[in-house]
Amino acid sequence: MSDTIPDRLSATPGSPYYDEALLERGISVRFKGEERNNVEEYCISEGWVRMAVGKTLDRKGRPMTIKVSGPVEVWIKGTETSPDTEA
Repeated sequence: MSDTIPDRLSATPGSPYYDEALLERGISVRFKGEERNNVEEYCISEGWVRMAVGKTLDRKGRPMTIKVSGPVEVWIKGTETSPDTEA
C-alpha cells in the first residue's frame, strides 16, 4: 500500500470517502497546530475538519459532529514524513 494521503477521508463506513485499510494503519490529524483524536472527517484542500462534540449521539447512534475551518495537516502514523520531524 502506498503512503499517499487522500485529500478527504471519513471514518463513517457509509461515506464515499471511507477507506478502511488506511484507517487501520492509523492517521494523525493536526488542526490549527494541535493534534486531534476526535476527527470524524477531514478535507485538506478545503481546510476543514468534522469533529465529534462530546459524547452526544445522533438518532442513528453516530457521534454528533461540528464542521470547523482552519489549517489541516495529516500523516500516516509511524512514517518519517510526519510534521513533527520538521523541527
